[in-house]
Amino acid sequence: MRTLELPAIDPATVKPRIGSGYPAAFQAACARREKRVLGDPAGLTRFGVNLVRLPPGTASALRHWHTLEEEFVYVLEGEVELVTDAGAQTLKAGMAAGFPAGKPDGHHLVNRSSRNALYLEVGDRRTGDVCEYPDVDLRLIPVDGDQVFVHRDGRPLKDGE
Repeated sequence: MRTLELPAIDPATVKPRIGSGYPAAFQAACARREKRVLGDPAGLTRFGVNLVRLPPGTASALRHWHTLEEEFVYVLEGEVELVTDAGAQTLKAGMAAGFPAGKPDGHHLVNRSSRNALYLEVGDRRTGDVCEYPDVDLRLIPVDGDQVFVHRDGRPLKDGE
């Protein structure tokens, strides 16, 4: 079989990122999340595309919302629980959800089933975005062209937090 050439991508050839980039104290819920970043190898710069596998008991992220970025998810396999400020609802394969920028409604997906869930995640890449985490003392803010985790009041996190 011939190897695919760009712009085509075989997601199976993209190495998954396991877990999250959260500070150590916040990593447990997402520790088994597998994310294959598909937009970068395709050369996309204005929006990101990720193929995400959530094993049973795993969350997509801490509940969060973005000030400038929009997000969209489409469930491909299995089912996940979408948790927002309004409560929880089940999304099954073929269902989707969208999260407008600047709407302070924390959201995340949790796989409460006994089998893996697979979904496509799409989001834009806005410079200056702040990510708020309403359930924990955490924010992700832009600092000198990078994104940095801080306490909600802006204080830097100490080692081990």
